[in-house]
Amino acid sequence: MTQSSHKLRLTALTAMVVGSMIGGGIFSLPQNMAQSAGAGATLIGWAITAVGMLMLAFVFQTLANQKPELDAGVYAYAKAGFGNYMGFSSAWGYWISAFLGNVSYFVLLFGTLGYFFPMFGDGNTVPAIIGASILLWSVHFLVLRGVKEAAFINQVTTVAKIVPLVMFIILAAVAFKLDVFTADFWGKGNIKLGSVMDQVRNMMLVTVWVFIGIEGASVYSARAEKRADVGRATVIGFLSTLLLLVLVNVLSLGVMSQPELAGLKNPSMAYVLEHIVGHWGAIFISIGLVISLLGALLSWTLLCAEILFSASRDKTMPRFLHKENANGVPANALWLSNGAVQVFLIITLFAASTYTSLLLLATSMILVPYFLSTAYGVMVAYKGDGYAEHGGNRNKDLLIAMIAVLYSVWLIYAAGVQFLLLSALLYAPGAILYTKARKENDQIVFTTIEKFIFAAAVIGAIAASYGLYTGFLKL
Repeated sequence: MTQSSHKLRLTALTAMVVGSMIGGGIFSLPQNMAQSAGAGATLIGWAITAVGMLMLAFVFQTLANQKPELDAGVYAYAKAGFGNYMGFSSAWGYWISAFLGNVSYFVLLFGTLGYFFPMFGDGNTVPAIIGASILLWSVHFLVLRGVKEAAFINQVTTVAKIVPLVMFIILAAVAFKLDVFTADFWGKGNIKLGSVMDQVRNMMLVTVWVFIGIEGASVYSARAEKRADVGRATVIGFLSTLLLLVLVNVLSLGVMSQPELAGLKNPSMAYVLEHIVGHWGAIFISIGLVISLLGALLSWTLLCAEILFSASRDKTMPRFLHKENANGVPANALWLSNGAVQVFLIITLFAASTYTSLLLLATSMILVPYFLSTAYGVMVAYKGDGYAEHGGNRNKDLLIAMIAVLYSVWLIYAAGVQFLLLSALLYAPGAILYTKARKENDQIVFTTIEKFIFAAAVIGAIAASYGLYTGFLKL
């Protein structure tokens, strides 16, 4: 896909970022956040998230400018900074996060349709899984027709799903009541919420979830018409999405109390609008969510395939994942990705996994790739790599990258032991593909340090397996 006709412009790249971030998360945000925190802690959490994610966006922008040769996104940064196995693990973890995100979108989509058709329940019933499977393979064959064509459809759905969000914000602003917002501001009336610090920590994975996709333009660096557009799309997409997310969350807290919001079903935004204007509000938001999820599914289906394809292109993944069809689509990578989604849809049926549990697991899988990217950003700025050729303020970039690293470490702490162990369980099997790729190129599989890293992942996987067996951990 080197022809200019297949290149993505700033508008398409920005739509990729916004379309990836604004999926189902924002429509469930009122309940997801109220479940963990009161209004005061929510504001603190958003302040931390805004700064941390903005620094992360700036790191991706800086790396796009200073390291233009690294055009495969987050995994390429981990590989350049920390070696082959960490690069592979970053790609593997990011890919798992992406396809798990798609699984959660399917569950939420059919849970939303359950509002109209009770047989779909919360999105994890037999009819729901059958419907999700049919939709999954319909999207699959659409994407096989071409990346640019699918990207155009994504732009259309991105615009379409903004309309109900803006309408919700306007109506919620009119209905906002300060006394509702300030009642039990710090959540002290609900012992289950814990201290303010506990509330902030517990809401962190949700805030990261709604921003996953911020690196979407970086993944498509090689397909960008102009390299500088990658950084611009990242920052523009982040700021636009941040504004929408904060307004939806904060305004909801002024319409219904924290306990009321926490008790809502998802998509909770539909029920908030129903509280304001009546039954038609829930229908309106539900329709908007269906459009939003269809666009997000398209975005993440593209991203899943692109991650594996890019990693295969430089021999980090096995070579069979590098195959493209006549339309320039990484077909084998797409088949593997959607096959994995199908498997987890079936697992969801038997494990009765909810949208919330899936989103938290998907979020935990992306924390390591984010951390490695920010750490590499520190290395680049500290050493001054690329600054002589491309310019830039090295000291400013170093400070930004250091803040982003601290934020990444905070997120790993906030995830807690349960999701870190489950992450290890999913990271460890990746060694099979890594070993295959290394042997295809007659290379040593693990260095001495990498053997210790792999051993730690295996130990974590064993602990997670035991936790699932005993019921200590749950999917």
